[in-house]
Amino acid sequence: MYTALYRAYRPEVFDEVLGQEHIVKILKNQIATDSTNHAYLFCGTRGTGKTTTARLLAKGLNCLDDGERPCGRCANCRAISEGNFMDVIEIDAASNNGVDNIRELRESVNYPPAVGRKKVYIIDEVHMLSTGAFNALLKTLEEPPEDVVFILATTEVHKLPATILSRCMRLDFKRVPETILIKGLAAICEKIGINVTEDALRIISANADGSVRDALSILDQCISGGDRTVGEKDVLEFLGASGDEVFIELTDRIRKRRTSEAIEYLADILSDGKDVKQFMRDWINHYRNLLLTKYVRDPSTVLNMSSENIERVRRQSAVLELEDINRGILELSKASNEARWSTQPRILLELSIVKLCMGAGEIKRATEFRKVDEPVELAGPAEPAVPVKTAETAEPVRSAQPAEPEEPLAKPQPEPVPEPVPETSDVDVSELWDEVFQDSASQSGIMSLIRQGGTLVSIDDEEFTVVVSNVITREHAEKNRKLIEELMQKYTGKHRRMNLSLKSMAKEQLSAEDIASNAGEVLGIKVEIK
Repeated sequence: MYTALYRAYRPEVFDEVLGQEHIVKILKNQIATDSTNHAYLFCGTRGTGKTTTARLLAKGLNCLDDGERPCGRCANCRAISEGNFMDVIEIDAASNNGVDNIRELRESVNYPPAVGRKKVYIIDEVHMLSTGAFNALLKTLEEPPEDVVFILATTEVHKLPATILSRCMRLDFKRVPETILIKGLAAICEKIGINVTEDALRIISANADGSVRDALSILDQCISGGDRTVGEKDVLEFLGASGDEVFIELTDRIRKRRTSEAIEYLADILSDGKDVKQFMRDWINHYRNLLLTKYVRDPSTVLNMSSENIERVRRQSAVLELEDINRGILELSKASNEARWSTQPRILLELSIVKLCMGAGEIKRATEFRKVDEPVELAGPAEPAVPVKTAETAEPVRSAQPAEPEEPLAKPQPEPVPEPVPETSDVDVSELWDEVFQDSASQSGIMSLIRQGGTLVSIDDEEFTVVVSNVITREHAEKNRKLIEELMQKYTGKHRRMNLSLKSMAKEQLSAEDIASNAGEVLGIKVEIK
């Protein structure tokens, strides 16, 4: 049966452990001086060697060699590697997390080692234990028998109770650097006779994110096809990722504001089966490379890329403004975050391309232009096929938002085609006035007063005339002029200016009795003058 690479090439001695020199140094010294602790806590991200190091510590405590321990060759070391050593007990806390499981452990602790010098309990994923199980383990963990050692391993140390943490010697496993991963993978490839290019190893290490197990799993799948040579394209095809040249080309089209070409180029890339979310992450990393090459004198110290690609990224960074790089990182990061919950991440990516091609200034100008130039659309009947823009609506826009000479905000509009407007004699003005004030937008107390105190007397191509019965109604009508004109436009299909006038009696000097009478008519109450 085939054995996966991460199992077949598990370290047999401390010197084979990758990237955890600080922990190896401590454990080797404790084994040599016979000063090991009774309880250890190994914590860190996945695939960094926690369980492997726990087994190496168990080997070191039971190794039969007189030299440096563990030797990896004696009977005890081989038995522990094969998993049939009686005095090393591995427990998966994810599936044995109850109080009864810990009680069985406490009973077995009382028996002395059968073969080795120390009985070692390795509890993996210890954070999965229940509260009761933790409480049952406390006393045994604090004062175990002299020949018993506990090794707890977890990826989520924050879930452990403080009472457990205080009883263990904590050792934190860090992510393995990419340079160390590349060397380790290259050594394994040499042993199995596989020719893997340096660029391929670099991509595998970058996507492993510091995990040795993930790196070996990716390498295992890349060589599973039977090819004895693995190149950069093979790894990219397996990961669904894209090469640096793809992001350089796409970013260049974004820089030149070629929206159509950028979207078409993206479609060609994704048609090959590339993963959209992975593409977003890789593109964000490309913008990060652009940022670093813009300010770091020697980018090779911080970028794990070939010298040719670093030079290409440097040339592109030189022609990009910092604002464009910043917008690219923020926009793509936002899209990548939203894509985690979206069933259509490609649409989010295409929208990001459109925004990046427009540029911040163009987006702002387009937004402001819409706000001041587009007419207000109210719910109701559809407008005529050819809308008419009058001087009253067009001139204020030009004065409020002057067009830039070198880049006009909008293309010149064709000459307006006048629409037929019914003559005054053909329109029932009283019925039209009632329809206007039955609209939901006019349902307020003030509008009701205007309806009762005003009368639509005429309407022509440019304006409509409303006669009001008193000064108070005229003031309210003037304050609500814009709403009344919009409602008339909605029901007539054309914008007209409202002409307000008072009844003839209002043109003369009004007496106090007349004002009181008018006020009482509007308010619906009797007003007396004393």
